[in-house]
Amino acid sequence: MADALFLRQDRGGLEDHGLRGLHAAPARCAGVRSNEVGFRFSANTGFLFKDRPFLERITAAKAAGFDALEFHDEAQSADPSALADALTAAALPVLGINVRMGDTSGCAAIPGAADQARRDIDAAAAVASRIGATAIHVVAGKTDDVGADAAYRAALDYALGATDLIILIEPISKIAIPGYFLNGMDQARTIIEEIDHPRLKILFDCYHAAALTDGDILSAFASVAPWVGHVQIAAYPGRDEPRVGAAASPDFARLLPALAAGGYPGPFGCEYRPAGDIAACVADLRTIA
Repeated sequence: MADALFLRQDRGGLEDHGLRGLHAAPARCAGVRSNEVGFRFSANTGFLFKDRPFLERITAAKAAGFDALEFHDEAQSADPSALADALTAAALPVLGINVRMGDTSGCAAIPGAADQARRDIDAAAAVASRIGATAIHVVAGKTDDVGADAAYRAALDYALGATDLIILIEPISKIAIPGYFLNGMDQARTIIEEIDHPRLKILFDCYHAAALTDGDILSAFASVAPWVGHVQIAAYPGRDEPRVGAAASPDFARLLPALAAGGYPGPFGCEYRPAGDIAACVADLRTIA
């Protein structure tokens, strides 16, 4: 699998992917950038430190050496004052949060759920603004209804009009969430191209990209690079720690520089299921030049 992931990925040869000279899009899920002093990493509290309460995950992320935070939908149900205190103590920026996920992984694409989708967007936007997050991920939900595409586009139009935040959409593989509406890179690209709004971006998850393309992460990235607003990382196929070295699948010591060369300025969100020590994983990622 590692060979497939890097079929055309030597560090100096990105031409086959159409990435040479590509500039980063100006609107990003920003706050912390990967740059000449090293890559930057964000702790996704929806996956990491799940053995402790939400607010304690913020403290744990700081202790593990992360540069930033990103949430699922935990912040919407947290006490605002306690959340503010935890973020102040950790002194870590929050890059983005999900709208309410619920039992259907969101409802924005579910026909008949437009009112709930708008309430969820409003709630997420209010929390994001309060904690200084720059983006919300409008999760689509699980549906194959014929009206799903129109419903999702209407929800995205609402989010773009109701907020000044970056609006993220994420192609998610059917392996991870069976029945999820937004399940292809081309599908996400078509939605973004046709809505044509500078704040509508793709949340590019390397795990899902690998699952959707039989391991060819860079081809997937090349197909959507101008619209990528945030990148998340995890091993494939196990979705455990992102590792470095020739035996890793993928080898993030090769993948992260290739994504940076393709125009993504970082940071990288760590959304994986930890099998080992999280701080040790961060330390390993810090060795990537």
